[in-house]
Amino acid sequence: MQDHYDVIVIGSGPGGGSATARLAETGKRILLLERGDYLPRSQDNWNARAVFVEGKYQARETWYGGDGRAFSPALHYYVGGNSKVYGAALLRLRERDFGAVRHVDGISPAWPLSYAEFEPYYAQAERLFAVHGERGEDPTEPWASGPFDHPAVSHEPRIQKLSDDWSRTGLRPYHLPLGIKLDERNGRATPTSTCIRCEAFDGFPCLLNGKADAQVMTVDPTLASHANVTLLVNAYVSRLETDAAGRTVTGVRVTREGQEELYTADIVVVACGALSSALLFLRSANDAHPNGLANGSDQVGRNYMRHNMSVLMALSKEVNDTVFQKTLALSDFYFESKEWAFPMGLIQMCAKTHPDQIRGEEFPKWTGFLPNAPFDMVARHSMDFWLQSEDLPHPDNRVSIARDGRTILDIRQTNREAHDRLRAKLEDLLEPGGLYAYLFERSLYLGKNIPLSGTAHQAGTLRFGRDPQASVLDLDCKAHELDNLYVTDASFFPSIGAVNPTLTIIANALRVADRIAERLG
Repeated sequence: MQDHYDVIVIGSGPGGGSATARLAETGKRILLLERGDYLPRSQDNWNARAVFVEGKYQARETWYGGDGRAFSPALHYYVGGNSKVYGAALLRLRERDFGAVRHVDGISPAWPLSYAEFEPYYAQAERLFAVHGERGEDPTEPWASGPFDHPAVSHEPRIQKLSDDWSRTGLRPYHLPLGIKLDERNGRATPTSTCIRCEAFDGFPCLLNGKADAQVMTVDPTLASHANVTLLVNAYVSRLETDAAGRTVTGVRVTREGQEELYTADIVVVACGALSSALLFLRSANDAHPNGLANGSDQVGRNYMRHNMSVLMALSKEVNDTVFQKTLALSDFYFESKEWAFPMGLIQMCAKTHPDQIRGEEFPKWTGFLPNAPFDMVARHSMDFWLQSEDLPHPDNRVSIARDGRTILDIRQTNREAHDRLRAKLEDLLEPGGLYAYLFERSLYLGKNIPLSGTAHQAGTLRFGRDPQASVLDLDCKAHELDNLYVTDASFFPSIGAVNPTLTIIANALRVADRIAERLG
Protein backbone atom coordinates (compact mmCIF):
# COMPACT_ATOMS: atom_id res chain seq x y z
CA MET A 1 0.00 0.00 0.00
CA GLN A 2 1.31 3.43 -0.90
CA ASP A 3 2.07 5.64 2.09
CA HIS A 4 1.94 9.10 0.48
CA TYR A 5 -1.34 10.78 -0.48
CA ASP A 6 -2.49 14.17 -1.65
CA VAL A 7 -4.85 14.42 1.35
CA ILE A 8 -5.23 12.45 4.56
CA VAL A 9 -8.53 12.86 6.41
CA ILE A 10 -8.61 11.67 10.02
CA GLY A 11 -12.10 10.72 11.19
CA SER A 12 -15.12 9.53 9.18
CA GLY A 13 -17.95 11.31 11.00
CA PRO A 14 -20.03 14.11 9.46
CA GLY A 15 -17.02 16.46 9.19
CA GLY A 16 -14.51 13.96 7.86
CA GLY A 17 -16.96 12.03 5.69
CA SER A 18 -18.39 15.18 4.08
CA ALA A 19 -14.94 16.64 3.39
CA THR A 20 -13.82 13.34 1.86
CA ALA A 21 -16.90 13.14 -0.35
CA ARG A 22 -16.27 16.64 -1.71
CA LEU A 23 -12.51 16.19 -2.14
CA ALA A 24 -13.00 12.86 -3.92
CA GLU A 25 -14.36 14.85 -6.85
CA THR A 26 -10.89 16.36 -7.43
CA GLY A 27 -9.45 13.00 -8.44
CA LYS A 28 -6.62 13.43 -5.97
CA ARG A 29 -5.37 10.49 -3.89
CA ILE A 30 -7.16 10.57 -0.54
CA LEU A 31 -6.67 8.39 2.54
CA LEU A 32 -9.51 8.30 5.10
CA LEU A 33 -8.43 7.02 8.52
CA GLU A 34 -11.03 5.76 11.01
CA ARG A 35 -10.16 4.78 14.56
CA GLY A 36 -12.92 2.17 14.71
CA ASP A 37 -14.52 -0.31 12.35
CA TYR A 38 -17.96 -0.58 10.78
CA LEU A 39 -20.60 -0.78 13.48
CA PRO A 40 -21.94 -4.37 13.45
CA ARG A 41 -25.47 -4.70 12.12
CA SER A 42 -27.43 -6.95 14.45
CA GLN A 43 -30.68 -7.12 16.37
CA ASP A 44 -28.90 -5.43 19.28
CA ASN A 45 -28.93 -2.24 17.17
CA TRP A 46 -32.61 -2.01 18.18
CA ASN A 47 -32.28 -3.39 21.69
CA ALA A 48 -32.93 -0.64 24.26
CA ARG A 49 -31.13 -2.51 27.02
CA ALA A 50 -28.05 -3.10 24.87
CA VAL A 51 -27.90 0.46 23.54
CA PHE A 52 -29.06 2.56 26.49
CA VAL A 53 -28.53 0.54 29.66
CA GLU A 54 -25.41 -1.43 28.75
CA GLY A 55 -23.95 1.20 26.40
CA LYS A 56 -22.86 -1.57 24.04
CA TYR A 57 -21.57 0.71 21.29
CA GLN A 58 -19.78 3.26 23.46
CA ALA A 59 -16.00 3.46 23.66
CA ARG A 60 -14.61 1.69 26.74
CA GLU A 61 -12.55 4.57 28.04
CA THR A 62 -12.10 6.23 31.41
CA TRP A 63 -11.72 9.99 31.59
CA TYR A 64 -11.68 12.27 34.62
CA GLY A 65 -13.52 15.44 35.58
CA GLY A 66 -11.75 18.47 36.98
CA ASP A 67 -12.60 17.17 40.45
CA GLY A 68 -10.83 13.86 39.77
CA ARG A 69 -14.06 11.86 39.40
CA ALA A 70 -13.82 9.10 36.80
CA PHE A 71 -16.45 8.75 34.08
CA SER A 72 -16.94 7.06 30.72
CA PRO A 73 -17.38 9.53 27.84
CA ALA A 74 -20.23 8.79 25.44
CA LEU A 75 -18.01 8.49 22.36
CA HIS A 76 -18.53 6.13 19.44
CA TYR A 77 -15.58 5.02 17.34
CA TYR A 78 -17.12 3.66 14.15
CA VAL A 79 -17.23 4.49 10.47
CA GLY A 80 -19.65 7.40 10.55
CA GLY A 81 -18.52 8.50 14.01
CA ASN A 82 -21.08 9.69 16.54
CA SER A 83 -23.62 10.10 13.75
CA LYS A 84 -24.22 6.34 13.92
CA VAL A 85 -26.26 6.98 17.07
CA TYR A 86 -27.45 10.55 16.56
CA GLY A 87 -31.09 11.53 16.08
CA ALA A 88 -30.49 13.06 12.62
CA ALA A 89 -32.06 16.41 13.57
CA LEU A 90 -30.39 18.69 11.03
CA LEU A 91 -31.12 22.36 11.69
CA ARG A 92 -29.32 25.50 10.57
CA LEU A 93 -27.94 27.83 13.19
CA ARG A 94 -30.22 30.87 13.36
CA GLU A 95 -28.95 33.94 11.52
CA ARG A 96 -28.77 35.84 14.84
CA ASP A 97 -26.55 33.06 16.24
CA PHE A 98 -23.78 34.27 13.94
CA GLY A 99 -23.76 37.62 15.74
CA ALA A 100 -23.11 38.42 19.38
CA VAL A 101 -26.08 37.26 21.50
CA ARG A 102 -26.63 38.47 25.04
CA HIS A 103 -27.52 35.75 27.55
CA VAL A 104 -28.27 36.01 31.23
CA ASP A 105 -24.76 34.71 32.00
CA GLY A 106 -22.89 36.75 29.39
CA ILE A 107 -22.28 37.19 25.69
CA SER A 108 -22.24 34.42 23.13
CA PRO A 109 -19.51 35.72 20.79
CA ALA A 110 -20.06 36.60 17.15
CA TRP A 111 -18.67 34.39 14.43
CA PRO A 112 -15.97 35.87 12.19
CA LEU A 113 -18.06 34.90 9.14
CA SER A 114 -21.72 35.68 8.55
CA TYR A 115 -24.67 33.39 7.99
CA ALA A 116 -24.77 34.54 4.36
CA GLU A 117 -21.33 33.01 3.80
CA PHE A 118 -22.53 29.66 5.15
CA GLU A 119 -25.97 29.63 3.52
CA PRO A 120 -24.96 28.05 0.16
CA TYR A 121 -23.20 25.28 2.05
CA TYR A 122 -26.18 24.73 4.33
CA ALA A 123 -28.23 24.11 1.17
CA GLN A 124 -25.63 21.63 -0.10
CA ALA A 125 -25.48 19.91 3.30
CA GLU A 126 -29.27 19.50 3.39
CA ARG A 127 -29.14 17.95 -0.07
CA LEU A 128 -26.22 15.65 0.78
CA PHE A 129 -27.93 14.31 3.94
CA ALA A 130 -31.46 14.08 2.45
CA VAL A 131 -32.98 16.51 4.95
CA HIS A 132 -36.78 16.43 5.11
CA GLY A 133 -38.46 19.64 6.24
CA GLU A 134 -40.86 22.48 5.52
CA ARG A 135 -39.73 26.09 5.11
CA GLY A 136 -41.68 28.83 6.87
CA GLU A 137 -43.03 26.86 9.84
CA ASP A 138 -40.20 27.62 12.28
CA PRO A 139 -40.48 31.22 13.54
CA THR A 140 -36.70 31.47 14.08
CA GLU A 141 -35.62 29.72 10.87
CA PRO A 142 -33.04 31.77 8.94
CA TRP A 143 -33.62 32.71 5.32
CA ALA A 144 -32.81 30.06 2.75
CA SER A 145 -32.03 30.14 -0.96
CA GLY A 146 -34.54 27.41 -1.73
CA PRO A 147 -36.96 24.83 -0.33
CA PHE A 148 -36.01 21.49 1.14
CA ASP A 149 -35.60 18.80 -1.52
CA HIS A 150 -37.74 16.42 0.56
CA PRO A 151 -41.08 16.98 2.33
CA ALA A 152 -41.26 17.06 6.11
CA VAL A 153 -41.76 13.75 7.90
CA SER A 154 -45.44 13.55 8.82
CA HIS A 155 -46.53 13.59 12.45
CA GLU A 156 -48.27 10.48 13.68
CA PRO A 157 -51.72 11.10 15.24
CA ARG A 158 -50.66 11.70 18.87
CA ILE A 159 -47.86 14.06 17.85
CA GLN A 160 -50.17 15.85 15.41
CA LYS A 161 -52.63 16.35 18.27
CA LEU A 162 -49.87 17.81 20.45
CA SER A 163 -48.91 20.15 17.62
CA ASP A 164 -52.54 21.22 17.14
CA ASP A 165 -53.06 21.73 20.88
CA TRP A 166 -49.98 23.93 21.14
CA SER A 167 -50.93 25.88 18.02
CA ARG A 168 -54.28 26.75 19.59
CA THR A 169 -52.40 28.42 22.46
CA GLY A 170 -50.61 30.73 19.98
CA LEU A 171 -47.36 28.74 19.75
CA ARG A 172 -45.73 27.78 16.44
CA PRO A 173 -44.60 24.14 16.61
CA TYR A 174 -43.03 22.85 13.41
CA HIS A 175 -41.82 19.72 11.70
CA LEU A 176 -38.28 18.96 12.84
CA PRO A 177 -35.87 18.84 9.85
CA LEU A 178 -34.60 15.26 9.70
CA GLY A 179 -31.97 13.43 7.70
CA ILE A 180 -33.72 10.20 6.79
CA LYS A 181 -34.11 7.94 3.76
CA LEU A 182 -37.83 7.42 3.12
CA ASP A 183 -40.28 6.53 0.40
CA GLU A 184 -42.16 9.68 -0.56
CA ARG A 185 -45.60 9.36 -2.06
CA ASN A 186 -48.12 12.09 -2.78
CA GLY A 187 -45.75 14.67 -1.34
CA ARG A 188 -45.74 12.99 2.07
CA ALA A 189 -42.87 11.38 3.94
CA THR A 190 -43.93 8.64 6.33
CA PRO A 191 -41.35 6.78 8.41
CA THR A 192 -43.34 3.55 8.61
CA SER A 193 -43.28 3.29 4.79
CA THR A 194 -39.73 1.91 4.82
CA CYS A 195 -38.78 1.12 8.41
CA ILE A 196 -40.97 -0.87 10.73
CA ARG A 197 -38.78 -0.04 13.71
CA CYS A 198 -38.39 3.72 13.42
CA GLU A 199 -38.95 4.08 17.14
CA ALA A 200 -35.31 2.92 17.21
CA PHE A 201 -34.10 5.95 15.27
CA ASP A 202 -32.99 8.49 17.85
CA GLY A 203 -29.99 7.17 19.75
CA PHE A 204 -29.92 3.75 18.09
CA PRO A 205 -27.82 2.58 15.14
CA CYS A 206 -30.22 1.97 12.26
CA LEU A 207 -30.18 -1.69 11.23
CA LEU A 208 -31.75 -0.83 7.86
CA ASN A 209 -29.39 2.09 7.06
CA GLY A 210 -32.44 4.35 6.86
CA LYS A 211 -30.84 7.08 8.96
CA ALA A 212 -28.80 9.69 7.08
CA ASP A 213 -25.57 9.19 8.99
CA ALA A 214 -22.07 9.91 7.70
CA GLN A 215 -21.32 6.31 6.78
CA VAL A 216 -24.51 5.87 4.75
CA MET A 217 -24.55 9.30 3.07
CA THR A 218 -20.85 10.06 2.50
CA VAL A 219 -18.33 7.30 3.20
CA ASP A 220 -19.95 4.31 1.49
CA PRO A 221 -21.14 6.19 -1.63
CA THR A 222 -17.72 7.81 -2.01
CA LEU A 223 -15.85 4.51 -1.78
CA ALA A 224 -18.25 2.95 -4.28
CA SER A 225 -17.80 5.67 -6.89
CA HIS A 226 -14.23 6.95 -6.43
CA ALA A 227 -11.24 4.62 -6.77
CA ASN A 228 -8.97 7.47 -5.66
CA VAL A 229 -10.23 7.20 -2.06
CA THR A 230 -8.91 4.59 0.39
CA LEU A 231 -10.44 3.85 3.80
CA LEU A 232 -8.42 2.28 6.61
CA VAL A 233 -10.41 1.14 9.66
CA ASN A 234 -9.12 0.33 13.15
CA ALA A 235 -6.48 2.96 12.45
CA TYR A 236 -5.76 5.00 15.58
CA VAL A 237 -3.79 8.18 14.88
CA SER A 238 -1.44 8.58 17.82
CA ARG A 239 0.25 11.82 16.75
CA LEU A 240 1.08 14.20 13.94
CA GLU A 241 4.71 14.91 13.13
CA THR A 242 6.08 18.16 11.72
CA ASP A 243 9.27 19.44 10.14
CA ALA A 244 11.88 20.97 12.42
CA ALA A 245 10.43 24.47 11.96
CA GLY A 246 6.98 23.23 12.95
CA ARG A 247 5.33 24.76 9.90
CA THR A 248 4.32 21.59 8.02
CA VAL A 249 2.79 18.29 9.06
CA THR A 250 5.18 15.71 7.63
CA GLY A 251 3.75 12.48 8.99
CA VAL A 252 0.68 10.82 10.46
CA ARG A 253 1.51 8.11 12.99
CA VAL A 254 -1.03 5.27 13.01
CA THR A 255 -1.44 2.21 15.19
CA ARG A 256 -3.24 -0.54 13.26
CA GLU A 257 -3.49 -4.23 14.07
CA GLY A 258 -0.81 -3.81 16.70
CA GLN A 259 1.67 -2.29 14.25
CA GLU A 260 3.00 1.27 13.98
CA GLU A 261 2.59 2.80 10.52
CA LEU A 262 3.53 6.18 9.04
CA TYR A 263 1.57 7.93 6.30
CA THR A 264 2.32 11.27 4.65
CA ALA A 265 0.27 13.74 2.64
CA ASP A 266 0.49 17.20 1.16
CA ILE A 267 -2.55 18.21 3.24
CA VAL A 268 -3.89 16.73 6.49
CA VAL A 269 -7.51 17.21 7.62
CA VAL A 270 -8.43 16.44 11.24
CA ALA A 271 -12.05 15.55 11.96
CA CYS A 272 -11.99 13.30 15.03
CA GLY A 273 -14.69 15.20 16.94
CA ALA A 274 -14.02 18.32 19.00
CA LEU A 275 -12.67 16.45 22.01
CA SER A 276 -10.56 13.87 20.20
CA SER A 277 -9.18 16.41 17.71
CA ALA A 278 -7.96 18.65 20.53
CA LEU A 279 -6.41 15.62 22.24
CA LEU A 280 -4.59 14.71 19.01
CA PHE A 281 -3.17 18.24 18.81
CA LEU A 282 -2.04 17.99 22.44
CA ARG A 283 -0.48 14.53 21.96
CA SER A 284 1.49 15.91 19.01
CA ALA A 285 3.62 18.33 21.06
CA ASN A 286 7.22 18.66 19.87
CA ASP A 287 10.13 21.07 20.17
CA ALA A 288 8.50 23.55 17.78
CA HIS A 289 5.11 23.20 19.50
CA PRO A 290 5.96 22.40 23.14
CA ASN A 291 2.39 22.93 24.44
CA GLY A 292 0.72 20.95 21.69
CA LEU A 293 0.42 21.33 17.95
CA ALA A 294 -0.76 24.79 16.83
CA ASN A 295 -1.07 25.84 20.48
CA GLY A 296 0.99 29.01 20.62
CA SER A 297 -2.22 30.80 21.61
CA ASP A 298 -2.85 28.34 24.48
CA GLN A 299 -6.36 27.86 23.05
CA VAL A 300 -6.16 24.18 22.09
CA GLY A 301 -8.70 22.25 24.15
CA ARG A 302 -10.27 25.39 25.66
CA ASN A 303 -13.77 26.88 25.20
CA TYR A 304 -15.39 23.45 25.15
CA MET A 305 -19.18 23.58 24.68
CA ARG A 306 -21.82 20.84 24.57
CA HIS A 307 -25.22 22.44 25.22
CA ASN A 308 -27.14 22.30 28.46
CA MET A 309 -29.29 19.23 27.76
CA SER A 310 -32.13 17.36 29.42
CA VAL A 311 -34.12 14.33 28.35
CA LEU A 312 -37.54 14.55 30.00
CA MET A 313 -40.49 12.19 30.01
CA ALA A 314 -44.10 13.29 30.40
CA LEU A 315 -47.11 10.99 30.65
CA SER A 316 -49.92 11.19 28.13
CA LYS A 317 -53.47 10.94 29.43
CA GLU A 318 -54.16 8.43 26.67
CA VAL A 319 -51.95 5.66 25.31
CA ASN A 320 -49.27 7.02 23.03
CA ASP A 321 -49.02 4.53 20.17
CA THR A 322 -46.62 6.69 18.18
CA VAL A 323 -43.92 4.69 16.43
CA PHE A 324 -41.73 7.55 15.24
CA GLN A 325 -41.95 10.35 17.79
CA LYS A 326 -39.10 12.66 16.78
CA THR A 327 -40.94 14.85 14.26
CA LEU A 328 -41.90 17.98 16.22
CA ALA A 329 -39.94 20.94 17.59
CA LEU A 330 -40.71 24.26 19.29
CA SER A 331 -38.43 27.30 19.17
CA ASP A 332 -40.82 30.03 20.38
CA PHE A 333 -38.52 30.61 23.37
CA TYR A 334 -35.25 30.29 21.46
CA PHE A 335 -34.29 33.97 21.75
CA GLU A 336 -36.72 35.48 24.26
CA SER A 337 -40.24 35.35 25.66
CA LYS A 338 -42.77 37.82 27.02
CA GLU A 339 -41.62 37.01 30.56
CA TRP A 340 -37.86 36.93 30.01
CA ALA A 341 -35.61 38.93 27.71
CA PHE A 342 -32.89 36.28 27.35
CA PRO A 343 -32.64 33.18 25.15
CA MET A 344 -33.86 29.88 26.57
CA GLY A 345 -33.36 27.33 23.82
CA LEU A 346 -35.01 24.60 21.79
CA ILE A 347 -37.61 21.94 22.63
CA GLN A 348 -37.82 18.90 20.39
CA MET A 349 -39.32 15.44 20.64
CA CYS A 350 -37.05 12.57 21.59
CA ALA A 351 -37.24 8.84 20.90
CA LYS A 352 -39.89 7.04 22.93
CA THR A 353 -38.98 5.69 26.34
CA HIS A 354 -38.56 1.92 26.45
CA PRO A 355 -39.42 -0.20 29.51
CA ASP A 356 -35.77 -1.24 29.87
CA GLN A 357 -34.76 2.41 30.14
CA ILE A 358 -37.27 2.98 32.93
CA ARG A 359 -35.97 -0.09 34.77
CA GLY A 360 -32.46 1.29 34.46
CA GLU A 361 -33.36 4.61 36.05
CA GLU A 362 -33.16 5.09 39.79
CA PHE A 363 -36.47 6.87 40.22
CA PRO A 364 -38.07 6.72 43.63
CA LYS A 365 -40.70 9.03 42.12
CA TRP A 366 -42.21 6.13 40.20
CA THR A 367 -43.44 4.35 43.31
CA GLY A 368 -45.28 7.43 44.49
CA PHE A 369 -46.77 8.45 41.17
CA LEU A 370 -47.74 5.08 39.71
CA PRO A 371 -47.20 2.57 42.52
CA ASN A 372 -48.68 -0.44 40.69
CA ALA A 373 -47.86 0.42 37.09
CA PRO A 374 -45.60 -2.01 35.21
CA PHE A 375 -42.76 -0.43 33.26
CA ASP A 376 -44.24 -1.38 29.89
CA MET A 377 -47.50 0.41 30.73
CA VAL A 378 -45.66 3.54 31.80
CA ALA A 379 -43.67 3.44 28.54
CA ARG A 380 -46.90 3.19 26.51
CA HIS A 381 -48.13 6.46 28.06
CA SER A 382 -44.81 8.29 27.77
CA MET A 383 -44.09 11.31 25.62
CA ASP A 384 -40.46 12.31 25.51
CA PHE A 385 -38.70 15.63 25.01
CA TRP A 386 -35.13 16.72 24.41
CA LEU A 387 -34.38 20.23 25.76
CA GLN A 388 -31.21 22.10 24.90
CA SER A 389 -29.96 25.57 25.78
CA GLU A 390 -26.82 27.35 24.72
CA ASP A 391 -23.63 26.62 26.63
CA LEU A 392 -21.41 29.71 26.62
CA PRO A 393 -17.72 29.30 25.81
CA HIS A 394 -15.39 29.62 28.78
CA PRO A 395 -11.59 29.32 28.57
CA ASP A 396 -11.48 27.02 31.60
CA ASN A 397 -14.00 24.62 30.11
CA ARG A 398 -11.43 22.42 28.47
CA VAL A 399 -10.09 18.99 27.64
CA SER A 400 -6.45 18.36 28.52
CA ILE A 401 -3.92 15.61 29.14
CA ALA A 402 -2.46 15.29 32.63
CA ARG A 403 1.21 14.53 33.22
CA ASP A 404 0.31 10.92 34.01
CA GLY A 405 -1.50 10.59 30.67
CA ARG A 406 -5.07 10.79 31.99
CA THR A 407 -7.61 12.68 29.92
CA ILE A 408 -9.20 15.51 31.94
CA LEU A 409 -12.50 17.14 30.95
CA ASP A 410 -13.16 20.16 33.13
CA ILE A 411 -16.55 21.88 32.95
CA ARG A 412 -17.98 24.91 34.72
CA GLN A 413 -21.65 25.06 33.90
CA THR A 414 -22.92 28.25 32.26
CA ASN A 415 -26.39 29.53 31.44
CA ARG A 416 -28.20 27.11 33.74
CA GLU A 417 -31.00 29.55 34.52
CA ALA A 418 -31.94 29.61 30.84
CA HIS A 419 -32.25 25.83 30.82
CA ASP A 420 -34.29 25.77 34.03
CA ARG A 421 -36.66 28.35 32.56
CA LEU A 422 -37.00 26.28 29.37
CA ARG A 423 -38.00 23.27 31.44
CA ALA A 424 -40.53 25.41 33.33
CA LYS A 425 -41.97 26.54 29.99
CA LEU A 426 -42.40 22.92 28.93
CA GLU A 427 -44.12 22.12 32.24
CA ASP A 428 -46.56 24.97 31.58
CA LEU A 429 -47.35 23.44 28.19
CA LEU A 430 -48.10 19.92 29.40
CA GLU A 431 -51.74 20.42 30.38
CA PRO A 432 -52.64 22.29 27.15
CA GLY A 433 -50.96 19.43 25.27
CA GLY A 434 -53.10 16.75 26.91
CA LEU A 435 -50.33 15.60 29.25
CA TYR A 436 -50.16 15.21 32.99
CA ALA A 437 -48.40 18.10 34.70
CA TYR A 438 -45.39 15.99 35.66
CA LEU A 439 -41.95 15.69 34.11
CA PHE A 440 -39.46 12.98 34.98
CA GLU A 441 -35.73 13.27 34.37
CA ARG A 442 -34.24 10.65 32.10
CA SER A 443 -30.53 10.63 32.89
CA LEU A 444 -30.14 7.24 31.24
CA TYR A 445 -29.74 8.19 27.60
CA LEU A 446 -27.13 6.17 25.73
CA GLY A 447 -26.07 4.95 29.16
CA LYS A 448 -24.76 8.34 30.20
CA ASN A 449 -25.34 11.01 32.77
CA ILE A 450 -25.81 14.09 30.60
CA PRO A 451 -24.20 16.74 32.86
CA LEU A 452 -20.57 15.63 32.33
CA SER A 453 -20.14 12.59 30.13
CA GLY A 454 -22.83 13.61 27.65
CA THR A 455 -20.61 14.51 24.70
CA ALA A 456 -23.19 14.31 21.90
CA HIS A 457 -22.94 18.01 20.97
CA GLN A 458 -19.24 18.63 21.56
CA ALA A 459 -17.77 21.79 20.02
CA GLY A 460 -15.33 24.66 20.37
CA THR A 461 -11.95 23.23 21.35
CA LEU A 462 -10.06 24.58 18.29
CA ARG A 463 -12.03 27.74 17.58
CA PHE A 464 -11.52 29.67 14.36
CA GLY A 465 -10.94 33.39 14.06
CA ARG A 466 -8.90 36.20 12.62
CA ASP A 467 -6.62 36.72 15.62
CA PRO A 468 -3.95 33.99 16.04
CA GLN A 469 -3.60 34.96 19.71
CA ALA A 470 -7.26 34.19 20.43
CA SER A 471 -7.93 31.25 18.10
CA VAL A 472 -6.33 28.09 16.72
CA LEU A 473 -7.66 28.12 13.16
CA ASP A 474 -7.98 30.80 10.50
CA LEU A 475 -11.20 31.54 8.60
CA ASP A 476 -10.57 28.59 6.25
CA CYS A 477 -10.15 26.33 9.32
CA LYS A 478 -6.44 25.95 8.62
CA ALA A 479 -4.21 26.04 11.69
CA HIS A 480 -2.68 29.50 12.08
CA GLU A 481 0.71 28.01 12.86
CA LEU A 482 0.89 25.30 10.18
CA ASP A 483 0.69 25.48 6.41
CA ASN A 484 -1.08 22.21 5.61
CA LEU A 485 -3.28 21.30 8.61
CA TYR A 486 -7.07 21.79 8.47
CA VAL A 487 -9.99 20.90 10.77
CA THR A 488 -13.55 20.01 9.66
CA ASP A 489 -15.39 18.93 12.80
CA ALA A 490 -17.17 21.08 15.42
CA SER A 491 -13.88 22.11 17.02
CA PHE A 492 -13.99 25.36 15.03
CA PHE A 493 -17.25 26.68 16.59
CA PRO A 494 -16.78 30.00 18.48
CA SER A 495 -20.33 29.56 19.87
CA ILE A 496 -22.83 26.73 19.64
CA GLY A 497 -26.30 28.31 19.55
CA ALA A 498 -29.08 26.04 20.78
CA VAL A 499 -29.75 23.88 17.72
CA ASN A 500 -28.17 20.51 16.99
CA PRO A 501 -24.70 21.19 15.51
CA THR A 502 -24.39 18.46 12.86
CA LEU A 503 -25.73 20.38 9.85
CA THR A 504 -23.31 23.23 10.57
CA ILE A 505 -20.45 20.71 10.79
CA ILE A 506 -21.39 19.28 7.39
CA ALA A 507 -21.82 22.71 5.79
CA ASN A 508 -18.46 23.92 7.07
CA ALA A 509 -16.73 20.70 5.98
CA LEU A 510 -17.99 21.27 2.44
CA ARG A 511 -16.84 24.90 2.62
CA VAL A 512 -13.36 23.97 3.83
CA ALA A 513 -13.11 21.15 1.28
CA ASP A 514 -13.74 23.71 -1.46
CA ARG A 515 -10.85 25.82 -0.14
CA ILE A 516 -8.59 22.75 -0.09
CA ALA A 517 -9.69 21.76 -3.60
CA GLU A 518 -8.77 25.23 -4.86
CA ARG A 519 -5.37 24.83 -3.24
CA LEU A 520 -4.86 21.41 -4.82
CA GLY A 521 -5.62 22.92 -8.20
